[in-house]
Amino acid sequence: MEDYKKKFIEFMIDSEVLRFGDFVTKSGRKPPFFVNTGFYRTGAQLRRLGEYYARAIMGTFGKEFDVLFGPAYKGIPLSVAAAMAMSELYDGNIKYCSNRKEVKDHGDKGILLGSPLMDGDQVVIIEDVTTAGTSIEETMPILKAQADVNVLGLVVSVDRMERGQGEKSALKEIEEKYGFKTTAIVTMKEVVEHLYNQPYHGKIIIDGNLKAAIDAYYEQYGAEQ
Repeated sequence: MEDYKKKFIEFMIDSEVLRFGDFVTKSGRKPPFFVNTGFYRTGAQLRRLGEYYARAIMGTFGKEFDVLFGPAYKGIPLSVAAAMAMSELYDGNIKYCSNRKEVKDHGDKGILLGSPLMDGDQVVIIEDVTTAGTSIEETMPILKAQADVNVLGLVVSVDRMERGQGEKSALKEIEEKYGFKTTAIVTMKEVVEHLYNQPYHGKIIIDGNLKAAIDAYYEQYGAEQ
């Protein structure tokens, strides 16, 4: 595992974005872990987060594209932070764009924030975590309604590696449905690999009991690999 992935996992723990315990998702699943990017709250955290996203973006898409699109609402700071990091780390002149939940009819009119979308733009979508792929189903019509763009793919922070609508993961289903690439900074498999029985700040975060609970959860909801 690359060093930046290990640091990102520890960064999620330090930021309390990645938590372990008993949780219930909207779909009724009961995972022993939870990822909430809403807990990135400071400028320093967003700066680091943008850098981790930039590493993942460069590894899959490079920097020869036009726009990072972050769906409202959590995608708004993600697109800004990652676009800044692409500029600082790789001299990539990437524009950011996000959507409003409602159309503004005065001042800066329309549904978009940031850069307007132009016909032919190469776009990478940036999100926090994709569980079922429903957000992409909402995002694609928004993009296509604004311009004839070419969506290169999707980047998320964590691949939960759970089944989406069928037996495959949500990210794999998105790839097959829309014909573009998906990538994540880390997968849950990498999270477990890095933290299992390894002390961090003097504490074992994933011990044998938690590992067994995670394994049982993926036995029930894990996607085909």
